[in-house]
Amino acid sequence: MPKYRRANIPGATYFFTVVTHRRQPLLTDSRCRAALRDAINRVRSELPFEIAAWVLMPDHLHAVWQLPPGDNNFSLRWSLIKQQVTRDCATWFPQQYLSASREKRGEGGLWQRRFWEHLIRDEADFARHVDYIHYNPVKHGCAANAGDWPYSTFHRYAKQGMYPADWGGVANESGSFGE
Repeated sequence: MPKYRRANIPGATYFFTVVTHRRQPLLTDSRCRAALRDAINRVRSELPFEIAAWVLMPDHLHAVWQLPPGDNNFSLRWSLIKQQVTRDCATWFPQQYLSASREKRGEGGLWQRRFWEHLIRDEADFARHVDYIHYNPVKHGCAANAGDWPYSTFHRYAKQGMYPADWGGVANESGSFGE
């Protein structure tokens, strides 16, 4: 198995994409949302981090995290979050996709094994990724405007006046967000 090289900058800000195994549309289920919220709160109580932006889609999520000074261990945080959500959802989650390899490793069938991360380089990069996060429900056809999607930090940003309430509509699509 290849050794993946990840950015290792203590106290940095990172953009993440985390995907369900086989793109199963489970994350917006109320039970999964509750398990994810509990897992994040539990991990943050032991290993703090700030969530600058977030969107939860049916089969994936995007987030921007700010790690505390001197700390670069986002991998441990994601591992603990994914493990707890998998355990908490085990009673209702369909395990039909549990391969022999996943069983051997003691993994569930909820998440893809890895996640994608990007080190935020500057304020412009941060703004592009936050826009990408908030526009994601429109991009995937889940909402006509960013504000129509309930599982996003867009509402917090709009309340603070950082976006107009009707920002990111299909009619305004420019395709210049994020990556």
